[in-house]
Amino acid sequence: MRIVSLFSGAGGLDLGLKQGGHRIVWANDFDADAVKTYRRNIDTNIVFANINEIDFDGIPSADVVVGGFPCQGFSMANLNRGIDDERNQLYKAFCKAITIVQPRFFVAENVKGILSLDGGSIIKRIVNDFQNVGYLVSVNKLNMADYGVPQTRQRVVILGQRIDIADSMVLSLPVQTHSKKGSPAPWISIREAIDRFPDPDEPNDVLNHVCSSYKVEYRNFTGHRQTDPDKPSPTVLARGNGKGGVCAIPHYNGKRRLTIRESAAVQTFPDDFEFFGKLGSCYRQIGNAVPVAFGRLMGEELNRADSLLSFKESYDAGNIAI
Repeated sequence: MRIVSLFSGAGGLDLGLKQGGHRIVWANDFDADAVKTYRRNIDTNIVFANINEIDFDGIPSADVVVGGFPCQGFSMANLNRGIDDERNQLYKAFCKAITIVQPRFFVAENVKGILSLDGGSIIKRIVNDFQNVGYLVSVNKLNMADYGVPQTRQRVVILGQRIDIADSMVLSLPVQTHSKKGSPAPWISIREAIDRFPDPDEPNDVLNHVCSSYKVEYRNFTGHRQTDPDKPSPTVLARGNGKGGVCAIPHYNGKRRLTIRESAAVQTFPDDFEFFGKLGSCYRQIGNAVPVAFGRLMGEELNRADSLLSFKESYDAGNIAI
């Protein structure tokens, strides 16, 4: 299907959707480094601009609109989060895009903090706005570790389906592939994900295999928790405004932070995916991304839902007899 991608960042979700068989026809982000990374690895059709300056009437038609509208205002790590944070209003640009493009489906990803913001009233408002422009909506909390991502990354995925094509939701989350209990497969540990990489201080030709020299100190706070090699990584983090210090996850050897390449592997980016920008920018691009592995599974689910709806439309039109 044809996909329009908003708040694309470095393109983790988009790459996964491409792996799932779809075509990104238009993308947008306002971070110059992320746009350079996207153009190098995914496609040159990404538009570098603030989303509030985009004329949505001029973008291509699409079957699906996707995007993770900025989450820093919603994040549990943001102790000052609140309804007035301007980043919490950017979902309205997403809503405007689907109103104009009228895709069959939309997929929006965000942090779990969006569910509790202002006592839960904000997620209700967001859902109501999507419903008011003609979409059935489901809000889903998930752990990316359940989808083969070596990371306990809890996120919210909002799914939408245009109400005129079916009176009930056909689109859903992908079927879980892993679990903490081991069925259908056990969670993937961080050791399994990154143990193949050499020590970054030794001579090597691994792409982006460099790390912050920021001292490892264990505290019960984001980016400072101890990493267990036999469990999935803690959540790979980002500082969306480029400030606030280093937030790279400690390596399980306790001696250093994860490199850019290791962090990308935890987010399931392929090893030949090249990131551009200074160290902090690369960490931020990775932390802001949707894991590629989940994007691929979501792409496969979009295929399933589209095929089911296409069958229903043909049956209703009398083109299929049972």
